[in-house]
Amino acid sequence: MERAIDIPLEQLPAIDEHGALVLAPMEEVWEALLVVVDRSFSRRATARIARSLGCAQTESDGPIGEIGSTRPGFIVARVVAPAVLALEGRHRFSRYGLVFRLETTRDKRTLLRAETRAEFPGIKGRAYRALVIGTRGHVLVVNRILRAVRRRAER
Repeated sequence: MERAIDIPLEQLPAIDEHGALVLAPMEEVWEALLVVVDRSFSRRATARIARSLGCAQTESDGPIGEIGSTRPGFIVARVVAPAVLALEGRHRFSRYGLVFRLETTRDKRTLLRAETRAEFPGIKGRAYRALVIGTRGHVLVVNRILRAVRRRAER
């Protein structure tokens, strides 16, 4: 299957990282992460946005925990269950990645982190960055996902 971008995620500039401490074992957090990410990126509105931005991926295909599967705006680039889920994508204004990492803490809780990497080439890319990153809209979406995973895993 075609990759969304032709450079490794680690070579994209780091944008931010957010985290949540989840009061559940890592395997339960992993299962919650897969469900929440799948639901978050499989909505009709997400597909419309992906098409309007000219995303490489505009449809859902395959299980979210499988490399090469797609959701609107993303392709699953890396899966190391139950520790890493990496999504990547591209559209007219950006190349980007969203990497979720899970770590067990000493007290058997799970630290869930979401790292965003992206580049925004050209003038239109810089304007798009100001719109998405500068307004903190991206932070709200990522934190919403982290909270949803925590709620689901702690049930």
